[in-house]
Amino acid sequence: MRNEAHVSYASGPSDIPLLGMTIGEMLDAAVHRHPDREALVESATGRRWTFTQLREQVDRLALGLLALGVQKGDRVGIWSPNCAEWIFTQYATARIGAILVNVNPAYRTSEVEYVIRQSGMRLMVSATTFRTTDYAGMLAEVGFEDVVFIGTPQWGGLLEQGRTADPAALDDCAAGLTFDQAINIQYTSGTTGFPKGATLSHHNILNNGYFVGVGAGYTPEDRVCVPVPLYHCFGMVMGVLGAHVHGACVVLPAPVFDAEKTLEAVHHERCTSLYGVPTMFIAELAHPRFAEFDLTSLRTGIMAGSPCPVEVMERVMELMHMPEVAICYGMTETSPVSTMTARDDDVAARTQTIGRVMPFVEVKIVDEEGLVVPRGVPGEFCTRGYSVMLGYWDDPEKTAEAIDAGRWMHTGDIATMDENGRLNIVGRTKDMILRGGENIYPREIEEFLYRHPDIGDVQVIGVPDDRYGEEVMAWIVMRPGAEPLTAEAVREYATGKLAHFKIPRYVHIVESFPMTVTGKVRKVEMREMAVEILAR
Repeated sequence: MRNEAHVSYASGPSDIPLLGMTIGEMLDAAVHRHPDREALVESATGRRWTFTQLREQVDRLALGLLALGVQKGDRVGIWSPNCAEWIFTQYATARIGAILVNVNPAYRTSEVEYVIRQSGMRLMVSATTFRTTDYAGMLAEVGFEDVVFIGTPQWGGLLEQGRTADPAALDDCAAGLTFDQAINIQYTSGTTGFPKGATLSHHNILNNGYFVGVGAGYTPEDRVCVPVPLYHCFGMVMGVLGAHVHGACVVLPAPVFDAEKTLEAVHHERCTSLYGVPTMFIAELAHPRFAEFDLTSLRTGIMAGSPCPVEVMERVMELMHMPEVAICYGMTETSPVSTMTARDDDVAARTQTIGRVMPFVEVKIVDEEGLVVPRGVPGEFCTRGYSVMLGYWDDPEKTAEAIDAGRWMHTGDIATMDENGRLNIVGRTKDMILRGGENIYPREIEEFLYRHPDIGDVQVIGVPDDRYGEEVMAWIVMRPGAEPLTAEAVREYATGKLAHFKIPRYVHIVESFPMTVTGKVRKVEMREMAVEILAR
């Protein structure tokens, strides 16, 4: 019999039970316990809501959606930068059992059209415009008309319908809901060229947010600054649900990340916790007005999305007054967090590992044959438990590729587990590019660039970048007779059609790609060559 202490397997015991409730029931419980406590603040606009006022807004919107004919199981999209209305929609759809479809605010026409079609979207809640992005124009371009635009008379009319509707309809909805039902679809870039819709339940995301909050030590006294996108699990699960289930307040500093507004929000709202990917913390520390802000209210926070350099972690803990800041690892398909560092971990543990397994979650490291490897030996990181998604929306084939017969989620990440059960990510089995916290799969960009009339073949790789961790580079073989494309020309072609973070920063024109003897492209060799090319 093998000793578990010597194999790369760990489970997360806990004296705290899982929550067996829907998201709507959680909100009701929070209102019952903390009716007059602040639940939500938009620091840039000054708008704020207590838990009681938040539920009033949520219920009005939920009843308005019912009046529009939205039913349990219908897919309702949300396409907007961070705002209070995003959160109202998150809760209102959960209240009536509709499935919220998170749409990345950076998406452009081809991407949003695919998500609308693939999810079978019944209705979209959308911003009209933001900065240079014309959401209304893009929806008109793709021909989708079932839209409610935030901040317009249409939105006000929907809330008014809800105000005058019979609230008993919400009780009828609640009676027909269970916590294992699908409540959310979040699209992740796919290696096949198209995003896959990770389908998550009340149980998935509510419990994950709950235990992230437990790990951070949240109480009703906490005020959590959330500058990360709500469309991602980091914002809507670890942020919104992770705070509210513990009676804490969510503070939104700006529609999109802004270092100065984030620092202002912490200062003026006396936030105790701050979220971000490492590049966000780097930008805050480097801001010319950094010393003007009083950050002494901070105690904790969460970094996720990419590894944090030691010197950055040390400065965050000292200069930003965050001695308990945690590192979390996960993926959308696991709701998202599978491992987390502890509040009393040292700097080495927070910068050289991704912590230990979360409560009620199992993790194992396996070799190519699926056998658990000894501790210290690298292999594929797999995880199992309440947090694993229901599957990819309407895609049983891709679901079966990701989740095996034992319900283990295969992450595609290469990891090691040390003698203390701490894990470390050392590589990726897939070719995913991790740029500033955004997961980018090359195949999606390749599929798009193949449409260019002058491109004969294309391969996309990630190359090292000091600011974002990785940047996107396209290696292109031109069609016979075509003039070589510049990086500027490729960016111009992709602008407005691909999300900005997916557009290649670098372009390298070649006659052919390095290949194996079996005809496979050697992307590892391409990356090595790219580092030399960019260093010239």
